[in-house]
Amino acid sequence: MRPEVNQQNISIDGRTVDWNAAYLAVGAAVQAAQVMGIRINVAVVDAGGNLVAFLRMPGAFLHSIDIAIDKAYTAASFGLPTSQWHAALQQHSEAVREGIVRRPRFVGFGGGLPIVEDGQRIGGIGVSGGSEDQDEACAQAGLAAIGLSS
Repeated sequence: MRPEVNQQNISIDGRTVDWNAAYLAVGAAVQAAQVMGIRINVAVVDAGGNLVAFLRMPGAFLHSIDIAIDKAYTAASFGLPTSQWHAALQQHSEAVREGIVRRPRFVGFGGGLPIVEDGQRIGGIGVSGGSEDQDEACAQAGLAAIGLSS
């Protein structure tokens, strides 16, 4: 059976994180890192996983650049904090557990949070450079700066 195309199902409306909110979020994450005495990279992506804002503190690990971006991408694409993947995968088959972690850009450890406004996922924020807990705390600070939480 082939679905009919009509005016009601040609397209859908979509919201995404605004550049100004992304800018505020990366700034707040870096300020939290400064208080903790760590150097981080922080990225915000839109609902489609495209980079909207990025900030690298001087001295932050170079490998953490891509890790931060990929944490944000993973959080935005699945709507799940990256710290929750280990537990979430336990509910799936061995094939899923082994396969998903091999996907390009997938990060299954703490520091990435979805950005959700009024129940709709509009992006993701990812932090890398500290411990998993420190990275997630910095990401939380970024969300708090724009009036959201995870």
